[in-house]
Amino acid sequence: MNKNDTLKKIAFNIKIERMRKNLTQFQLAEMIEVHEKYIGKIESGKQNLTIKTLIKLANALGVKLSKLVDID
Repeated sequence: MNKNDTLKKIAFNIKIERMRKNLTQFQLAEMIEVHEKYIGKIESGKQNLTIKTLIKLANALGVKLSKLVDID
């Protein structure tokens, strides 16, 4: 799996968890104190993520970090 495939899989995991929580991109953005366009870029796989941002997302979504980065 190449870098872009990995990023897109993580992006998909984030989007799925956000949707399971019935959150909009705007609501999730407010929870982690970023702009909603940033969430859109993350979910489309166009934005590289820092570990810090991944941790914030996991906490906001109420899931383990490992669930977001599971690429199998």
